[in-house]
Amino acid sequence: MSNLFSDEQFDESPLPEDKTANERRIYEPEELFSEITLNMVNGIGSMLTQRLLNHFGSADAILSASSPQLQEVEGIGQKIADNISRAKSLCQPETLVNLCRENGITLLARNDVRYPTLLQKISDPPIFLYVKGEFTEWDELAIAIVGTRHASHYGRQQAERLAGEMAQRGFTVVSGLAIGIDGAAHRGAIDANGRTIAVLGGGLLNIFPREHHALADEVVQHGVLVSEYAPDLQPQKGTFPQRNRIVSGLSLGVLIVEAPRKSGALITATLAGEQGRDVFAVPGQVDRETSRGCHQLIRDGAILVESANDLLEHLGPLVKSAKHPKMTSATIRHPAELQLNETETKVLQLIETSPTPIDKIVTASGLPIHQVLSTLGALEIRHFIRRAESNTVVRV
Repeated sequence: MSNLFSDEQFDESPLPEDKTANERRIYEPEELFSEITLNMVNGIGSMLTQRLLNHFGSADAILSASSPQLQEVEGIGQKIADNISRAKSLCQPETLVNLCRENGITLLARNDVRYPTLLQKISDPPIFLYVKGEFTEWDELAIAIVGTRHASHYGRQQAERLAGEMAQRGFTVVSGLAIGIDGAAHRGAIDANGRTIAVLGGGLLNIFPREHHALADEVVQHGVLVSEYAPDLQPQKGTFPQRNRIVSGLSLGVLIVEAPRKSGALITATLAGEQGRDVFAVPGQVDRETSRGCHQLIRDGAILVESANDLLEHLGPLVKSAKHPKMTSATIRHPAELQLNETETKVLQLIETSPTPIDKIVTASGLPIHQVLSTLGALEIRHFIRRAESNTVVRV
């Protein structure tokens, strides 16, 4: 991925006439500096910034507006208006830019062509993302796995297992780099040689918790380390709930593995529901406090998950529409499928998710009927298919 001031990012040729302020594009330096300055103003978040942009058209116009003009926008009072008016003279975006460059951090503005498409669609996407690693089209096929920091052995085991299974099927695993379930989810994806994204509650130069420094480095090698906060910002109590909307926003669905009733993971589940994303939960041990949040989610309608197949069943329609250069719905496979022999693979490819007649499989495969029947038996034992009515089978 190019750094902040790559030749690609700052193409000095004029934009085509049909380019509008809301289209996704590569930003030019002056425009980006204005948005950085606006983003540094105390008291305005992503939603208020969007209102300002809708009203004035650009960050530069906002910074040039008078205090009375600024107060015409809903939510802008005297104090915030004065902060914005003083921003041009007080803020130094070049300092932030240099900090990013020196530390290999890419800064993505919200309308940058490289900004994640799924996150772009939520109601309040971050104005900027600070990134280490590289987003790819693969990351549109993503599942968030989150849960308590006080995870049991069972919880960590399930998070790692499910993350690994989903990574083997081509999903990017998104989580928050916290100890407990988050760390296990990242570890499961990495050990499966898959992709993972870690969303931080502070700046990229202040990894928290400290014991996850090495894990953060591994995440960069297998995906992306990302934050909406300036690189040198220390994590604060209020920044973690705010970052949860990014965890869910980057994902097609959110899986909760172990969470008490009052938990950041449940905040993520709520945000996922508001964003129109599926919510999943793993049932836990009934006598543990950290199971109660998941059980409540299931009672409230979250999808109960025992294996990756449960996730795939519900994400299927979304999977088919996701842009994934190496994956189609037909290539999302059970890990054991990678060890199928040639005959088993051939037969399995002929079986559809709707009832498929066995005689059709025999004809299409060109194999003797006894070999087809024995192969179907082996596939059924390994839960790749199931028997249906009238001598038909269905791919699971």
